[in-house]
Amino acid sequence: MNSAKAAGKVVRIGGASGFWGDSSVGAPQLVQHGQVNYLVFDYLAELTMSILAAARAKDPELGYATDFVSVTLKSILKDVAAQGIRVISNAGGVNPKACARAIEALATQLGVSIKVAVVVGDDVLPLAAQLREEGTVEMQSGTALPEHLLTANAYLGALPVKEALDDGAQIVVTGRCVDSAVTLGALMHEFGWQADDYALLAQGSLAGHIIECGCQATGGLHTDWEDVPDWPHIGYPVIECAADGSFVVTKPPGTGGLVNTAVVREQILYEIGDPQRYLLPDVTCDFSEVRVEQVPGAHRVRVTGARGLAPGPSYKVSATYLDGFRCSAQLTIVGIDAVRKAQRTGEAILERTRELFRRAGLADYSRTKIELLGSELGNFGPHANGIDVREVVLRVSAMHPQKAALDIFAREIAPAGTSWSPGTTGADGRPRPSPAIKQFAFLVSKQRVQPRVITGESARSIAVPAADLRAVPAPERPEFFAGFTATDWDDTGEQIEVPLVRLAWGRSGDKGDTSNIGIIARQPEWLSVLREQLSEERVAQWLAHLVTGTVTRYDLPGLHAMNFVCTRALDGGGMASLRNDPLGKGMAQILLTMPVTVPKAWLD
Repeated sequence: MNSAKAAGKVVRIGGASGFWGDSSVGAPQLVQHGQVNYLVFDYLAELTMSILAAARAKDPELGYATDFVSVTLKSILKDVAAQGIRVISNAGGVNPKACARAIEALATQLGVSIKVAVVVGDDVLPLAAQLREEGTVEMQSGTALPEHLLTANAYLGALPVKEALDDGAQIVVTGRCVDSAVTLGALMHEFGWQADDYALLAQGSLAGHIIECGCQATGGLHTDWEDVPDWPHIGYPVIECAADGSFVVTKPPGTGGLVNTAVVREQILYEIGDPQRYLLPDVTCDFSEVRVEQVPGAHRVRVTGARGLAPGPSYKVSATYLDGFRCSAQLTIVGIDAVRKAQRTGEAILERTRELFRRAGLADYSRTKIELLGSELGNFGPHANGIDVREVVLRVSAMHPQKAALDIFAREIAPAGTSWSPGTTGADGRPRPSPAIKQFAFLVSKQRVQPRVITGESARSIAVPAADLRAVPAPERPEFFAGFTATDWDDTGEQIEVPLVRLAWGRSGDKGDTSNIGIIARQPEWLSVLREQLSEERVAQWLAHLVTGTVTRYDLPGLHAMNFVCTRALDGGGMASLRNDPLGKGMAQILLTMPVTVPKAWLD
């Protein structure tokens, strides 16, 4: 590409979906009002892959996110074709070729001519037996590879997407890939970025990371939620990216939501782990010195400063396996002493069903959990406010190797309505046991995975470089930038204890059984004082009722932020967790209640 032409070029990409089940308004909104060149969609969670695998087992033409075709594309395909918008989605799930066939059938039905490409090669299930013999273990726990896997898919990168676009595809469908790769692939295609342009690839990956969760980049989940206007019409995110990798985050005009530096900072910190070693198939990212700034115009934030290193030699693989069955039931308990009544009710259900198991010759539960939603005891533990709650939701969850045991459990929920506590209500039918599908994450050499792009009858393999991350030096941790230090305030002035939320924004998410909590100072000069009080030890103590592993703090001076990575924090995490919050969405809210001491003058 002509460098002068590329220098003035701006590519607009809209993030139309953050997960399978996101609102149907995103894609039409971006097509009609976003003035986008690309639409990107993210659909695949770990559980989603297993659901799609079960669907494919019943019908070989299923196994993809069907409503991507039947609802989303059906509503926009004519406009997409007319406007020349290109679409990239991982909606292909475990059967991307069937998804492409469904798109082509829809195009024929609508009288639209459109070129569809498919990225395959992520399925590594055929390697499972060999990997098991080689002693492959889970990334976090070190446990051995299970005997029977349901799915095993490598997180592919952006290169196959780029190649599909280079071939002229207007719609690219992938199976499992890194969430941000659908955006990075478009940028590599548009600007001619090469596989070793690591700084550019890091910026492009950051752009994709910001918009991969939909409205989380436009005010969704924002700490200051009352500042976010017009939730029903919230805008979906748009990035405007230049050839140098810098980009602006915005949203379609006239939509609700909020794009400011606080919102964008929160999303940058979301689920990134070590910000200096954010590992992706195409690049190893360093986000520690990323800067954001509000730029002229409504809802516009410019992002710069990501740095990149060579990627590692492996793909991360997300596998799933069946580990018995699970069931959760809820009842509402109303009145004085609601918490104690609910606790006793939950214990009675478990004691009764255990006796029934013994009579039936069934083993005990493999796991159980009683949660009293509304009491604060589950999430806040020792920090619960102590108010005499007069209404709680009792949630009893259990796992068992046999479905028959959980059928007994399910039958013994409703009898509580007449047998035990006064004020018991809210039984909403008999709960249904379901398979307990768990995730197993491991690494596989890139040399054993062969991504391919299929367009029509032609298919070609994509060469993916596999640099050795072991040759990359350990990161030099950023020096905490000079600012207001803890000794800079006047100790003779009045001090005040306030909850952390008065001084910081926060956002949390998950990676398996690890909780990632980002904390951002509301004023840059406050960060050093907050950092002194939010030590790893104190955060671990505050969250000790939830976190049984380690707490590690990482600094992001460019964002005036800290990232806390808490291991063994989510009761197994995701599909393995029995908690009502298995993804740690509330962890930042809990940490933001922690008291900190600051000069009263700051808040005056």
